[in-house]
Amino acid sequence: MTKKLFYLLVFFFSIPTINFAQQLSDSIQKTKTTPPEIEKVYLHTDNNYYTVGESLWYKAYSVYAYTNQLFDHSKILYVELLSPESKIISRNITNLEGGLGHGDFILADSLGIKPGTYQLRAYTNWMRNYGDDFVFKKEIQIITPNKENAILSKENNNTKTISKSKKDNSKVENTAAVLVDFFPESGSLVEDVISNVAFKATDSYGNPIEIKGTIFDTNDKPITLFKSIHDGMGKFILQPEKNQKYYAKVTIPNNEEVKINLPEIQKTGYTLSVNKVDEKKIVSIKTNAATLNQNPDADLTLICTTRGITYFEGTQPLKDTKLSFILPEENFPEGIAQITLYDKLSRPQSERLVYIEKNNDITVSLSTDKKQYTPKEKVNLSVSAKDKQGNPLIANFSIAATDTNGINENFDNTLNICSYFLMASDIKGKVHNPNYYFNNSNPARLNHLDLLLLTQGWRDFVWKKFPNLNNNQNFKVEKGISITGKVENLFGTTAKENNQVQMILLNNKATAMLNDTTDVNGKFEFNNIVFKGTATMLLNTKNQKGKNSGEFVLDSIYNQPIAVDFKGYYPLNYEENKITQIKTNIRNKNILFNIPEENQLKDVIITAKKKKDDTTESRYGFADFTYIPEEKGPRSSNIFILLQIAIPNLTATANSVRFNRYNGPPIILVDGIETDMDLLSSISTDDIAKIEAIKGPGAAVFGSQGANGALIIYTKLGKGSTTSKKVFHSIAMPIDGYQNTRFFYSPDYSQPNPLEKDKADIRNTLYWNPYVQPDEKGSTTISYYNNEVDTTVNINLEGITNNGIPIVVKSSYQIKK
Repeated sequence: MTKKLFYLLVFFFSIPTINFAQQLSDSIQKTKTTPPEIEKVYLHTDNNYYTVGESLWYKAYSVYAYTNQLFDHSKILYVELLSPESKIISRNITNLEGGLGHGDFILADSLGIKPGTYQLRAYTNWMRNYGDDFVFKKEIQIITPNKENAILSKENNNTKTISKSKKDNSKVENTAAVLVDFFPESGSLVEDVISNVAFKATDSYGNPIEIKGTIFDTNDKPITLFKSIHDGMGKFILQPEKNQKYYAKVTIPNNEEVKINLPEIQKTGYTLSVNKVDEKKIVSIKTNAATLNQNPDADLTLICTTRGITYFEGTQPLKDTKLSFILPEENFPEGIAQITLYDKLSRPQSERLVYIEKNNDITVSLSTDKKQYTPKEKVNLSVSAKDKQGNPLIANFSIAATDTNGINENFDNTLNICSYFLMASDIKGKVHNPNYYFNNSNPARLNHLDLLLLTQGWRDFVWKKFPNLNNNQNFKVEKGISITGKVENLFGTTAKENNQVQMILLNNKATAMLNDTTDVNGKFEFNNIVFKGTATMLLNTKNQKGKNSGEFVLDSIYNQPIAVDFKGYYPLNYEENKITQIKTNIRNKNILFNIPEENQLKDVIITAKKKKDDTTESRYGFADFTYIPEEKGPRSSNIFILLQIAIPNLTATANSVRFNRYNGPPIILVDGIETDMDLLSSISTDDIAKIEAIKGPGAAVFGSQGANGALIIYTKLGKGSTTSKKVFHSIAMPIDGYQNTRFFYSPDYSQPNPLEKDKADIRNTLYWNPYVQPDEKGSTTISYYNNEVDTTVNINLEGITNNGIPIVVKSSYQIKK
């Protein structure tokens, strides 16, 4: 470093920051103290390639956007599976606790699953306040190994299937239009100021295209050559001359030449550039003489932020056409830093993104007790997580062990938790092969990452505007399941104020009873409810005199999905080759073990059976007695005679129905609707499907209405609920809560299962565990059994530490007979 530059840097850093604070507007200053509660979410999946009928397993990590620490904010996460035809084919309501959750999709034929590229996306209701900027999106491939390869492409917005037979070895090339864009390093080209100009070439689906070309001036004089060096990206140096315009002649892969104009040249202005010198990032502010003449000794303010939080700031008068300084990377967290230059009126003049890489001095490792196993042998996997002092890390991980199916790659370039939280979630558009930039075995990865930041763009409109984001938050944080609605007069839409609303939820033998009073608008709400699976909801409303009165108008329990912007795309040749190789490998496994697909050992759903006793499970708990009419049994002339015969210790006449142990009438439900004697008498005995009697403590689920027991009648095809007279002040209906998550089934070959002895174990996912945590010593051990295929198994650990450091660790081993 020269002595002149050294003194310049010392001078810059010695400047007090009081001027900066005086120049900033109130809104900019506010960003330093009151950032909004922005969430980001990432899904770790067990695999990226699935066959029809398999399960897709996922672990959700929800973090505070500024620190990447787990964020206990929203409790409901919407996880959706989108088809190549841009349709939502399945939706899970995933419960988040402490920023963590998990779930799965069964990729069954019943969902309309067929081969192609699908999208997995996840978001909270709160995220919708920020558009779709923080919606997690990931593509997965679904294949059918026993059928011919089928690839979906989009041409003129119409879906087209291109089939390749075994005899056709030719490549089907992507014929989408080529898009080439040029990006001056800090936003603008300024006359007489030397600048880097980056470029990026893609097809219309966002896939990179390799190009080369020449830059020409207004007089068609060639100025410089350029060529893409990574994923369609590259850069060149240009010093624009006065009164000149520039254009590029670009040669695309089919040797066609395209002419593209470069951005307009500004006569005055400022640029920012970043160069690496001796492992330091040198930031340079440059301008021309015309700008200095117009603004002598202009005060310029530099603000450097990461994810919207300011980590470095300073103000300096510009006396020359160039000013340089070292960026103090030690002040920043890992991730993308945004350097913005403001003039004395706080107007942004130029901007540059840089990536700050950190050595976090932590060690997370995976180790198996062997490097080679026999089929169905037990694997003992050890996880160690410690800091540089040997202290245990507080962290949460998820682990997947998968059959590579012939794809022996040392590093998967698809999305992982590091590339998402540290890079991909903070820049615009889809990042091609994001994990490439985080693979230490790629020596040029940081240079190529810098190209990506020069061309891909920043979600700046969110971070720059975030002081005002708190003002317009139309989408609320969901802290649990909410059941809301209003009570109106039976005739008309006048609100019923001060009505009592009672709700009973019956789920998995548990009962919850809640009460509320309608407000002046007739509204009621039950918030922050937690239950899994399907529950029966009973609602009843009474007026202030205790009389059943009013009609329910219910709101939707869950928010409607956000708009779909995913379009099935045609994969590049290398991705197509990978899919074909996986399909071939899985097909060969089927042939090798001489089994049809239905005899493979796949996911097993374990359910428990209840021991038989005197009670029968009911929608409303457990019935004390259940009657189901026999198809050829005796017929009763009316409902009351049938009730008298069917239910022991029940007295039933046209005027009253009661259990002998009580003095008053029971609550009577017909197909979930509370019923009076007139409606009961109109039911034909031929329409009865089942009758249940709850006359013991179980009737307490109906509150005070169940004080004299409950009589529940189900009609064939729900005919009872479509009779002319309905009860509007009561509702009984099934509702869905959080996804009733399954446990991943892993066979235990130390205890052979006779039911599985004839099934070949060629599972693609051998092990999945969404919750792996180090113990007080920073370690833990897990075990599982291999499949019975000679193959390579990849182990993938992902997770995050308590201080927000994302972790990815990979390992592998062999299975060999």
